Amino acid sequence: MNTMYFTEEHNLFRQSLKDFLQKEVVPHIEKWEKEGTVERFIWKKFGEMGFFGVNYPEAYGGLDLDLFYTIIFLEELQKVNSGGFAANMWAHAYLAMTHVNAEGSDAIKEKYLTASISGDMIGCLCVTEPFGGSDVAGMRTTAEKKGDTYVLNGSKTFITNGVYSDYLVVAAKTNLELGNKGISMFIMDRDTPGISATKLDKLGWRASDTAEIAFDNVTIPAENLMGEENKGFPYIMQHFAFERLIMGVNAHARAEFALDYAKQYMSERYAFGKSINKFQALRHAYSDAYAHMVVCKEFNYSVTHRMNKGEYVVKEATISKLQSTKMADEVIYQCLQFLGGYGYMEEYPMARLLRDSRLGPIGGGTSEILREIIAKMTLDGKDYKPATK
Repeated sequence: MNTMYFTEEHNLFRQSLKDFLQKEVVPHIEKWEKEGTVERFIWKKFGEMGFFGVNYPEAYGGLDLDLFYTIIFLEELQKVNSGGFAANMWAHAYLAMTHVNAEGSDAIKEKYLTASISGDMIGCLCVTEPFGGSDVAGMRTTAEKKGDTYVLNGSKTFITNGVYSDYLVVAAKTNLELGNKGISMFIMDRDTPGISATKLDKLGWRASDTAEIAFDNVTIPAENLMGEENKGFPYIMQHFAFERLIMGVNAHARAEFALDYAKQYMSERYAFGKSINKFQALRHAYSDAYAHMVVCKEFNYSVTHRMNKGEYVVKEATISKLQSTKMADEVIYQCLQFLGGYGYMEEYPMARLLRDSRLGPIGGGTSEILREIIAKMTLDGKDYKPATK
């Protein structure tokens, strides 16, 4: 284990999480993958173990630990071979809850963050829209102030936990004239009249519920505004750095899982009188794949270290997601090849891994958008600044 970033306490946490996942999660994965639904009881079990609270304030039931506990949480989730299950957990813990913690009032945090950490409430973050995709500034969902309420109309899509969550963190335009400077963040309960969700059928991430959500004259109290009105875009952008790093870490972890599996398989699979890990073509292909994974992993740890110190690492986190998700797709593609015909069989892990991994360069900002952000920062001298609440 990397002793530069991980202490003995980190290692003990990793082992307890591994044991928990093997005992409480792995036996249910096939069922959840088939049904496209993760049963609610598992959120409560995660909450009881403190896993949702690792980097949240103790005042709301969290543990307030450093970011490397989060890295461990993400890495081990990738190793149960269900990108969908993992997404349900980290979308709750780091997409929805990040906004609640950063922008929510004390009353909002008391209600939603406490219950999210304990696993009693599940959250989802609603930013992406059917017509917008990666174009956050082009969103069409509106929130109109009427007295002491806001009325929301519009739709969101590709929302993880979008069907079964208890509350929604929603970005909407409060001022249409201001473009991206007219977006605000809101929180609302699932059972608020006018909210409807349609489940989407996906190539991978089969265990997670991904939804298109419609808002039809959804009326919420004005105090459900999170942070300041019209500050939503900088809030979203600020948290994107963390989201991109999360997806970069997920990518190196699933690539490592694929390599570990391929290594074991290659030692046991015989052809022409010897195990296939003795053939130079395969050994060298494995070495290349392994090297690419390690480079991404070390880079991601370094970015985490800087983020942990409070640095605003938007460029580095963007690079993390761009490079790591590309690497993971290539490594898993190669690992499937190592298995030959068995790589194509559903009962072996590579087929699902390949499908699940393919979302990496798409979700949370496509690789094309990420390249443009890097180009703006490196070629045009653009400097993104963190939001102030």
